Amino acid sequence: MNSKVSYTENELSAIAISSAIKVHRSVGPGLLESVYKECLFYELNKNNIHVEKEKPLPLVYETVKLDCGYRADIILENKLVLELKSVESLSDIHAAQTLTYLRLSGCKLALLINFNVLLLKDGLKRIINGKL
Repeated sequence: MNSKVSYTENELSAIAISSAIKVHRSVGPGLLESVYKECLFYELNKNNIHVEKEKPLPLVYETVKLDCGYRADIILENKLVLELKSVESLSDIHAAQTLTYLRLSGCKLALLINFNVLLLKDGLKRIINGKL
């Protein structure tokens, strides 16, 4: 779906967080990541936003474009990367993975979201321009 409105990264972030909270309140913690991804994808599509799920992100090594299987969970408007997890706690490797997706996608902002928490705000990490 193509959007008719141009959103800023911060506006997209607010929409994504609101949608993620709605999904989390509806289905609760403790499910597989794929469940949250499908529910969030559905919820975001209702907002007239360009949403891509499992978007391939090729890696350029030296001068060669390699399809290494990198896939961003969700990208909004080619501006915001959403990396979803359902883990006991977020670790440095999850942040590093998100930084890689941010760099490969060319986006400036990412949200790392862990749905396996009692309150979703405790599972949110905002990553801006490659910085934690």
